[in-house]
Amino acid sequence: MPLHYVYLIMAVLAETVGTSALQASQQFTRFWPSLIVVISYAISFFLLSMTLRVMPVGVVYAIWSGLGILFIAIIGWVLFRQSLDLPAVIGLCMIIGGICIIQLFSSSTTH
Repeated sequence: MPLHYVYLIMAVLAETVGTSALQASQQFTRFWPSLIVVISYAISFFLLSMTLRVMPVGVVYAIWSGLGILFIAIIGWVLFRQSLDLPAVIGLCMIIGGICIIQLFSSSTTH
């Protein structure tokens, strides 16, 4: 796997941790979750910048945000007991489909 994809995956994971901590921070009223938010997003943006050396910003952001949405929806469902109705699940599947189309058919990404 090319190194820029490793950076991108790690950026998505850091963003997912940060967004999960954002929920736990209760609008930045709890110190430790708030600190995790700031650190996680800093790491995520740094790793995104490393990915942008090789891939175009629109494609990187589409993959980063799309996977982040999927992971946060799953975490919200599992950890925070937030419900996902059928339209939400269909929408999440469409996001994943879009990422797959970019990866499989776009010449904008490096394979």
